[in-house]
Order: sequence, then C-alpha cells, then structure tokens
Amino acid sequence: MGVECVIPVTDIEQQNIINILSDNRVNESVSAILHAMLLRARMNPQRFYEIYGITAADGISKEDIEEMFKNSPQLAAETVRSKGHKIYCDRADVEQIKIT
Repeated sequence: MGVECVIPVTDIEQQNIINILSDNRVNESVSAILHAMLLRARMNPQRFYEIYGITAADGISKEDIEEMFKNSPQLAAETVRSKGHKIYCDRADVEQIKIT
C-alpha cells in the first residue's frame, strides 16, 4: 500500500556515463536495480507489487513525484497506472478477493 521507491533512471544513467568517461567506477546499472526490484516483487506476492516506468517532464524531480504520492496517493497511483509503462503487476483484483 503506497509507493515504496522512486528510481531516477535518467540521473543514474547520466552519472554512469560521466563515470565511464572519467575512468571512475560505474554505479549500479539500471538493469541491476530493475532485476532486484522484480526479484523482490516475485518473492513477496502477498505485497501485490506494481512496477511502472514513467516519463516526467523536464524539471520534475524524484522528490516531486514522491511528494505527489504523499499528498494524493490514490490520484498518483491512478495517474501512473494510466500513463506509465507497466513492467510488473501483481495487483490484487478486488472482485476476486473473498474472505471465507
């Protein structure tokens, strides 16, 4: 229930490019981060993880997106679901949940 993390992919990739060009150690790649997130989601099906990729306009930061989820979580979730690219979804279907 709620957003667990926001990963600023563009920032990570830009920093990795700078590190490669300056012969510095490359930070964790986006694919490694995504793989870890998918593994966590698959190993915890009771948490009903959803992983989405979204594109934000220039000037919208990671903190802005986190603030959006903090201030209006349901609207933020619906917006991401409708506009984002679904990578993984184990969301519970309310119609199928039955308590016996």
